[in-house]
Order: sequence, then structure tokens, then C-alpha cells
Amino acid sequence: MNVRIQSVHFDADSKLIEHVNAKVEKLKTFHDHIIGVEVYLKLDNVVHQIKDKVAEIKVYVPKHSFFVKQQSKTFEESFDAAFNSLVNQVKRQKEKVMA
Repeated sequence: MNVRIQSVHFDADSKLIEHVNAKVEKLKTFHDHIIGVEVYLKLDNVVHQIKDKVAEIKVYVPKHSFFVKQQSKTFEESFDAAFNSLVNQVKRQKEKVMA
């Protein structure tokens, strides 16, 4: 599984990178054939919005890809919300394939 994390308009600290990596590793429990994961952490400065930390996650599996985007006050909160949404998508798609 190829994991790529990019921070846009800021430099991510090691604590945030470790948090993202730990969560991404858990994706293996939901789908066996994950090809790659791209995580984009963006600082969205639209005239001092409170919710300006954006997390986007793309997951590639054979014949399908998933995408989620969330924003909130912190990157951890944004990423966790996006991750939970992504897990739901992966589970639903896997159930469709199994049925």
C-alpha cells in the first residue's frame, strides 16, 4: 500500500503525520486490496474562517476509488471525520461486491 501525505500552505508537524499514518494503517482491516492512499491537508484561508483546516483523502482499490473531504477547526478533527466517512464508503462498496 502506497501512502502519500501532502500538506498544502503549511508544514505538518511529526505528531500530525504520525496520527494520519496510524489511521491509514487501519484501512487494511476494512479492505484487502488497497493500492494507494493520498492524504491532502490544506490550510484554507478564506478571510479568517473558523473552519479553515481541510483534510482530503483518496483511496485507490482495483476498479474503484474513494474520495472524502472534511473541514473543521483542527487537522486532526478534519482528518478523523473524513476517515470515518471513508470507512463507511469502503464498507458499503465491499458489501455490494460481496452481495
